Amino acid sequence: MDIYENEGCKLLVKALVAIDNEKECQALLDDLITRKELLDIAQRILVAKLLSEQVVYNKIVEETGASTATISRVNRSYLYGSGGYKSVLEKIKEDTDI
Repeated sequence: MDIYENEGCKLLVKALVAIDNEKECQALLDDLITRKELLDIAQRILVAKLLSEQVVYNKIVEETGASTATISRVNRSYLYGSGGYKSVLEKIKEDTDI
């Protein structure tokens, strides 16, 4: 069964697509996940951004504190996954001031 056929997953995707602005997104994230989960997810998207800029693993470890296992997992998803990282990073390229 496709995970996105799950009723909760369908609702989550619809909720994410319905978000209108950063403040609304932050409010949903505050209610939905723990600080630790948020920081873990934030670390992954930052790792993906740095990988897209072809930053080497050692520098990514230094800048993000991510383990090489996490970096490797993100890299695998970035290169061979569904394209989510690439798509989103391309859309927000001009907005990122990191």
